Amino acid sequence: MAEFTPITTQEQFDAAIGDRIKREHETIAKKYADYDDIKTKNAAYETQVGELSQSMKDTAAKYAGYDKTLADLQGKVAGYEKGSLKLRIANESGIPYELAQRLTGETEDDMRKDAQTLSQFISKPTATPPPLKSTEPAGVDGKSAALRTLTAQLTNKGD
Repeated sequence: MAEFTPITTQEQFDAAIGDRIKREHETIAKKYADYDDIKTKNAAYETQVGELSQSMKDTAAKYAGYDKTLADLQGKVAGYEKGSLKLRIANESGIPYELAQRLTGETEDDMRKDAQTLSQFISKPTATPPPLKSTEPAGVDGKSAALRTLTAQLTNKGD
């Protein structure tokens, strides 16, 4: 076995560990050989992420009002459907068109119940009775009728 000799100068130390440092440099150089490629790819990815983020912000800003517009339009459609349903139920229940919007309720059944209640309070117009038959003879003109009325009144006064 070789006997250990202590290192006393810097040159001896550099010679002893020079090989070890050289091997370590080679190992690290192999390990990080593609570091420049990775750095370049990372820069390209960061650029791409920046572009896509900006594109996403632009698209989000463009379509930001669409959710509100969609909700407004869906509300309008629901209102129109509810109005149409009220008119149909009012027509089926015999309620006049002018009173159809007074029906309340969230569901069709609720509106039907309200329509039945309202229709009980609204009297349907009865058919106008036919005019009574004239009591005057057919051949009498206005002048003769006036004279008859006058004589009838005079004779009744004397009683």
